[in-house]
Amino acid sequence: MSSKAKHIFLLFICLAALTQLVISCANIGTPDGGLYDEDPPKIVHTTPEYGSTSASPKKITLTFDENIKLEGAAEKIVVSPPQFEMPEIEGNGKKVTVTLLDTLKPNFTYTIDFGSSIVDNNEGNPMGEYAFTFSTGEHIDTLQVSGYVLEASNLEPIKGILVGLYRLEENDTTQVVPNDSTPSATSFTDKDSVTTISVVDSTVNVVDSTTTANLTDSAAIANDTTFRTKPLERIGRTDGSGHFIIKGVAPGSYRIFALADQDQTYTYTQPSEKLAFTDRIVRPYARLETRIDTIWHDSIHYDSIYPVKYTHFYPDDIVLTAFTAENTTRHLLKSERPELHKFSLYFTAPSDTLPLLTPLNFQLPDSAYVVEATEKNDTLTYWITDSLIYNLDTLDIQIDYYATDTLGQLSLRTDTLNLASKLTKEKMAKLQAQAQEDWEKEYRKKVKEERKAKQAEAEEAERQAEEKEREAAEAEGRKYEKKKKEKKKKSKEVEEDLVIPPMPVPFLEMKVSNTTSLAPDKNIDISFEEPIAHLDTSKVHFTMKVDTLFVPAPYIITEIEGTVNQYRLYAEWEPDSTYRLELDSAAFVSVYGKVTEANKRTVKVRSLDAFSTLFVTLQNADTSAVVQLLNSQDKVVNSLPVTNGKADFYFINPQTYYLRLFYDHNGNGVWDTGDYDQRLQPEEVYYYPHELLLRAQWEVNQTWNPTAQPLSRQKPEKITKQKPDKQKQIQNRNAQKLAERARRKQKQ
Repeated sequence: MSSKAKHIFLLFICLAALTQLVISCANIGTPDGGLYDEDPPKIVHTTPEYGSTSASPKKITLTFDENIKLEGAAEKIVVSPPQFEMPEIEGNGKKVTVTLLDTLKPNFTYTIDFGSSIVDNNEGNPMGEYAFTFSTGEHIDTLQVSGYVLEASNLEPIKGILVGLYRLEENDTTQVVPNDSTPSATSFTDKDSVTTISVVDSTVNVVDSTTTANLTDSAAIANDTTFRTKPLERIGRTDGSGHFIIKGVAPGSYRIFALADQDQTYTYTQPSEKLAFTDRIVRPYARLETRIDTIWHDSIHYDSIYPVKYTHFYPDDIVLTAFTAENTTRHLLKSERPELHKFSLYFTAPSDTLPLLTPLNFQLPDSAYVVEATEKNDTLTYWITDSLIYNLDTLDIQIDYYATDTLGQLSLRTDTLNLASKLTKEKMAKLQAQAQEDWEKEYRKKVKEERKAKQAEAEEAERQAEEKEREAAEAEGRKYEKKKKEKKKKSKEVEEDLVIPPMPVPFLEMKVSNTTSLAPDKNIDISFEEPIAHLDTSKVHFTMKVDTLFVPAPYIITEIEGTVNQYRLYAEWEPDSTYRLELDSAAFVSVYGKVTEANKRTVKVRSLDAFSTLFVTLQNADTSAVVQLLNSQDKVVNSLPVTNGKADFYFINPQTYYLRLFYDHNGNGVWDTGDYDQRLQPEEVYYYPHELLLRAQWEVNQTWNPTAQPLSRQKPEKITKQKPDKQKQIQNRNAQKLAERARRKQKQ
């Protein structure tokens, strides 16, 4: 080919390429790529094989058809039987590897429950619930037990707590009593006719054991120390709903426990560990049952209904109420002296008696101090009233008190305390000097402002007099001559003759409860910063407004029992009325001589029309029941013991409320926790499963059967703080992409 022909050929190729580029630019579009991967990961191979028997692998490998990752592995993955040395679990590429560091037990089924932790690496499509199983023995145990763990005090679902089983030995003397067993019923709803159709299927026993048992031998329970000495044998972990499943269980009889295991011993070893136990003996079994599945045409109509056989594992209704036992191990936790005139002692557990104090570097007669104690005597505050004592830099005190010894028994113990005040005399002197300085500065400022105000007032008077004189001159037809003002000397910022008075003695601080919107069944509480030595009732004046006048009204004011600085005023409050509480100066005097300043409060009692009334009638309730009215934060607004099966709440502020009930078996008026060593369950708690809307002037009658619904479904969702885990689902983004493609195609 000649040189000229080569140039023509190259020119032709360039023109063709340019033409193609122009055409492609004329038809340019927005490429959207291919469809998303919406398929969840699939296992293609495992080492060893799933369900292997007589296997003792140290390393388990799961191989998938795509790259995967583990989400929330520490929370979701559970190895059962429990491992004292935590296994190493790693997700990398298309593999998940589990390295078991513990020695495997012979003749045990091992389950590695991954939960929903396995997702694909790109789109996060969840694989779903998955558990890998193998056995060191000759067969695989496949039974399961399930249920819920709830907080005993408020039925909150507990997330992440361990639930475990102990198998009872064949020679166990515990009596086993089967409960009633009925055929399983399934149902579906016809959305066209809103009719519920029930299908009862004859059951097929997959395992020849169809009873759940209840422990009736109390002696066996009392002598059982397994939970403290032997690790849990098979375990599961609760999710955000408090739900648990224990897998790989063999046929037999078991006891079940829940444990917030702080030391990873899988035994109950510390009083601070939350736990739950039950006297119920569970005997796992399974049935082949039928459920009804529906193929829906749309959100309203269905295409077909068909039965599906499935294996239903029992029991699936176990509910454990977990609690933290009250600490009964008594020791002196700490002592402190925050200020010169008082010191506090903190104990780890209650006591029936106060400690004996013996001063070592001073004399402390009983009249020289006031003791403020909590209800259980676990926190004590001593207010020293003798200035010769509390002005000492350090108080050396011998304290004799009952403490728990190494045998777990209360015995007399003696300690020596050296109490130095955190607020020393030097610090107090500095604070006093600073207070004096602030007082003088404030006083000077006040005097300066007063003098400025007087000067401004004098100048204004002078201006007005001058204006009147000018007007008078104009009226008489004479010329007004403005007087020449004398130049005044500027006053100094601080006058030389200013005498600053002594700083006033501070009044005793006082707090009065709400008086602007009082309900007729409430009273007025008054609290002080220091213990009260004296109340002068002649300086307390209580009156009621009648027409336009305030007339004396009957009342009682007394110290609240168990306190040293709180008082309560009782009166027969009339609805829609106004009262007045007047306290003269020095009505209350503290043990340090501080007095209250004069105080006047207007008390307004609301009208009956502003309140609601709720009458609660209980069915199948214990006579020790206490009903609590709760607000939307699950906080107690009012609490009443049940009388003749009823609890009547009056003077309720209109809003949405909830109901809780507990059985006050010991009659102390408060909910009490449990004690495993004494085999004492926490006092039972129930929730009314619906909210109650109460409006002004409404009288609502509500009947409530506390046992009508299972505990796990009682607490209303709106006041349940522990919400269920968010279930990760495959996003249907391909449908959106295909729809978008169709729209673009139609536009073209």
